[in-house]
Amino acid sequence: MDLLDVGVCEIAKRIRSREVSAVEVVDAHIARIEAVNPAINAMIATRFDAARTEAVAADQRIGSEAPDDLPDLIGVPCSVKEFVGVQGMPHTAGLSRQRNKVATEDATAVARLRAAGCIVLGMGNVPDGGIWMETYNPIYGWTNNPWDSARTPGGSSGGEAAIVSAGGVPFGLGADIGGSIRIPSACCGTVGHKPTGGTIPNTGVHAPSGALCGRYHTVGPIARRVADLMPLVKIMAGPDGRCPSTDARLLGDPSTVRIEDLVVHVADGNGRAWVSSDVKAGVWRAAKALEERGAQIRPLRSPHLTAAFEIWAAMLADGNDESYAEVLACGQPFSYPAELAKMLMRRGDISSPALVIGMLADLLDKLPGQQDALVQQGLTARAELEQIMGDDGVLLTPTFPVTAPVHRELLLRPFAATFVQLFNVLEFPATVVPSGFDHRGLPTSVQLVGRRGDDHRTIAAAAAVEDGLGGWTRIDPRPGRLRDAIKQRLWGTS
Repeated sequence: MDLLDVGVCEIAKRIRSREVSAVEVVDAHIARIEAVNPAINAMIATRFDAARTEAVAADQRIGSEAPDDLPDLIGVPCSVKEFVGVQGMPHTAGLSRQRNKVATEDATAVARLRAAGCIVLGMGNVPDGGIWMETYNPIYGWTNNPWDSARTPGGSSGGEAAIVSAGGVPFGLGADIGGSIRIPSACCGTVGHKPTGGTIPNTGVHAPSGALCGRYHTVGPIARRVADLMPLVKIMAGPDGRCPSTDARLLGDPSTVRIEDLVVHVADGNGRAWVSSDVKAGVWRAAKALEERGAQIRPLRSPHLTAAFEIWAAMLADGNDESYAEVLACGQPFSYPAELAKMLMRRGDISSPALVIGMLADLLDKLPGQQDALVQQGLTARAELEQIMGDDGVLLTPTFPVTAPVHRELLLRPFAATFVQLFNVLEFPATVVPSGFDHRGLPTSVQLVGRRGDDHRTIAAAAAVEDGLGGWTRIDPRPGRLRDAIKQRLWGTS
């Protein structure tokens, strides 16, 4: 199988056995990035020369050291979300006010991946400020979905999902505070995993401050194959002595999970976001794939799913030490009226979604009575859903209510992220896996959710869905289909 089609662990195995050299692997992926990136604008900064030098050094180690002394993922290329620090690379978070900011050190997660032998090829694009479902910022512009360039790859780790989807890297490092790993994975047809809150340090990551918020925001992988998710999480997991929100946690082994013992609680809607028939069909395909392997399928009904957006926003505000305005301001003078006026005059340096989200977040922060009630509802939801799942259960839901929308359409779908947001503030692990295709040939996706610490169970369930339905498929970037794009922009159909 082509190097651009196999997963992380398979590539590492081939390099370690000297079936292929690290230089060959890196060169193959650089060539692919150079071929596809002009159409999708997924990777906005590269370090190809340094990566080739590191690949040469990796091959020298392989030729001189015993196999047991080599790092597990020696020579495996990857990309990193621009929010996550890579020494000497841009670290702006897409904010114009940080246009020239460069990371002075590797984030802990990156340092651990590099210690395991991974080679960073470049940085993936992001939306400014990070809390939006598309990938655009005033510095780097739009990222396109490789399945159709008129459509979004999702956000905020859209650059990572787009470049993985197109075969440019076997995995990308994303970050998720309200679906930012899972939404792009769904839109681009990749796999992705948001770990249990507090599993991986946020040191060196552009993220909201506050110990609680640090548990709601988590780094995680976007990849080709489900089998690669847990090895990557285990490499990055554990306290680093610097991030106060990280726990010492024993991560389970997906291979120990018996699918025939699994109870799958299915919800194809949440009473809030309209879900397309294609996405619902994908949910039930995934449920059938699990049932055929012996899992029990049960309906999930919870009123907390309907209030997901409000719970997420309230708990996020409660756990954050700074307002979203302070995030956008980057230490400079800032006011919403002034920024809105600049935007209307086309002189703004902050995108309209970032401004709107900031105003909504800060408004909710000024309603402490309502916020307290919603925080309590979130704690109740956590206890009730963990009780429903028990020792052998997972939740199965849509990841996103529609397949990849056209650019800007999500401004008309403000609650589209409600299937994913709740599980950040509940600190539940969630794994995304493709579930087939819609009537246009765009990928559909599902989300498997578990109790805190049950990452191995959601990953095992996702692997069973992948086995039954086929999983990720490499795509050559396709031009936008104008008729569909115009129809969606006019009528909002999907």
